Amino acid sequence: MKTGILLINLGTPDAPKPGAVGRYLREFLGDERVIDIPWLPRKLLVNGIIAPIRSFRSAREYKKVWTDEGSPLLIHGEKVRDLLQTRMNRPEMVTAFEGEVTVELAMRYQTPSMDVVLKRMQADHYDRIVILPLYAQYASASTGSTLQRAFEIISKWYVIPDVISISQYWDFPGYLDGFELRAKAFDLNAYDHILFSYHGLPERQLDKVYDDRQCSNHSCEDEINDQNKFCYKATCYATTRALAERLQIPSDRYTVCFQSRLGGGWVEPFSDKVIEERAGKGDQKLLVFSPAFVADCLETIVEIGEEYVELFEEKGGKQLDFVPSLNDHPRWIQGLEELVLSKIGKA
Repeated sequence: MKTGILLINLGTPDAPKPGAVGRYLREFLGDERVIDIPWLPRKLLVNGIIAPIRSFRSAREYKKVWTDEGSPLLIHGEKVRDLLQTRMNRPEMVTAFEGEVTVELAMRYQTPSMDVVLKRMQADHYDRIVILPLYAQYASASTGSTLQRAFEIISKWYVIPDVISISQYWDFPGYLDGFELRAKAFDLNAYDHILFSYHGLPERQLDKVYDDRQCSNHSCEDEINDQNKFCYKATCYATTRALAERLQIPSDRYTVCFQSRLGGGWVEPFSDKVIEERAGKGDQKLLVFSPAFVADCLETIVEIGEEYVELFEEKGGKQLDFVPSLNDHPRWIQGLEELVLSKIGKA
């Protein structure tokens, strides 16, 4: 049996230049699952306002994180792909998968495109394809969009192999272990408060998970149950509780918050506002986790590592540190292997 594992992350511009960033923003924000308004208003908003304005500012931000090798998100993705491929080449993995395994990497938006990578996988005639979006918590705008696009492409193949998709894995040991090990590099007791900052979403997208269209009617901050298990907010809070328990962080020493908002009506509390509030209460040292990102990128390196640091210091704080993402941590690579094995019934 021939198995293909397709890792997919959100995407990155091809270059830190306004033209490339504009193309990325138009594709990303033009997705109906990302900005969930009718087609024409979305086109006018994205192509006429957001992309022209944000492409220049965002290009300046991308230049701060860009390296000679390219975008950090792509670099980390390629390392993860190659390291996971090395693990899959071990004889015991060939036995477990009953044949050879190939690991591929694609981006939902821009390069390497899902169209190109899946076309190559189609030509390789796999018996089984495992689609693994690199987002631990399900959201329609990330996981939903990624899986929808993959299914659209594969549905046009004349021969469709067995397809296994993975929607979320926020509670999977390999994922949680990785962040726990990252945290061991910090003296958690030395910080006045700890923030678990997740990428934000519009409230209306959370409401769509429920029949009554009201996320607020469910215990999303306190528990995971059959009704809210695919609510992004609920799984973010559940991720935090799981990590806090592992790291023995009392509930009064941490706050769940949400960053990177694009406008009003987004899930609260906002990370930047929480940082201002903590500084106002006299906190001098803050530590920030960002578990929604399995690879460091613009949102962690610049938004947290630069903008939030400056904000905290402006408000009277002295030190804000952030816990690096999983990137190519060995436990994360091993965890991906374990996750795939569990999904094909070989764990």
